Amino acid sequence: MTVDAERHGLVGRRRFVRAALTGAVAVGAGLVSGSPATSTATTGLNGLRSATPESALGELAAGNRRWRTFRERHPDRTRAVRQALAAGQHPFAVVLGCVDSRVPPELVFDQGLGDLLTVRSAGEVLDEAVLGSIAYGVLELAIPLVVVLGHQSCGAVTAAVQAAESGERLPGHMQYLADQVRPAIDRTLTGAARVDAAITENVRLVRSRLAVEPALSPRIAGKRLAVVGARYELTSQRVHRIH
Repeated sequence: MTVDAERHGLVGRRRFVRAALTGAVAVGAGLVSGSPATSTATTGLNGLRSATPESALGELAAGNRRWRTFRERHPDRTRAVRQALAAGQHPFAVVLGCVDSRVPPELVFDQGLGDLLTVRSAGEVLDEAVLGSIAYGVLELAIPLVVVLGHQSCGAVTAAVQAAESGERLPGHMQYLADQVRPAIDRTLTGAARVDAAITENVRLVRSRLAVEPALSPRIAGKRLAVVGARYELTSQRVHRIH
């Protein structure tokens, strides 16, 4: 379920006191949707901040809608916001994305300074540093949403598929990336279809691994946190939910 945060005016100008955070409602189907719903936010230093997985998804959905329709607001970049952020950060979502230069989360979701805690690795591959960074956002900053964001034409996944097909090892630490992505490869498919399917399945596998992390799973069970998968299409600039 998504929220059209644009109809809630200033939702998105979120700065809050962490103690104000409360529980979450269930997260439904799509990340991007035209269906309106009710947004829940907490009041903070400079406005409203999403406090539930559902409202955080709505913030991201509305931002991506602005991005792909060329109506960006470029929020939270004013002098006042920069000064307020010197005292601390209170992002409303963690986005684990790829290092690809075409998919910066703050742009594709039309967010600004202090809004997102972004963690990026090629192919959204998990390691101890990535896991620790996500846990920091959830446990220390009380962020209610983690989004695993894959994307069309992912070079890391493409390289992993090609390496699996050829049997050749990739240079340096790139082989680690290929090994992590390999379980997402569907060998019943061929060519571009195999790569595209692996991109989507890789998001699912990473999301599933995060969902059972001991540091995260109690919050998920208590509906204070959602971990969702999504994919960004370079051709349309649309982000959509992966189930």
